[in-house]
Amino acid sequence: MTISYDKLWKLLIDKKMNRTDLKKVAGVSFNVLAKMSRNEFVSLESLCKICSALTCDIGDVMEFIENEPT
Repeated sequence: MTISYDKLWKLLIDKKMNRTDLKKVAGVSFNVLAKMSRNEFVSLESLCKICSALTCDIGDVMEFIENEPT
């Protein structure tokens, strides 16, 4: 199972924000955003900060994607 933050990037576009704005508003580090841009796992604390800053739910910023069977 993999993770995708595509919903977050679309939400930022809808709110006319960029990643730097999100970093400042949510109080997360550049490293967190870099991990998210590579669809890597980040801490729940970071996700909570982002959701609080954007007044949204965790399902609005990320989703789990099933891996294709081999």
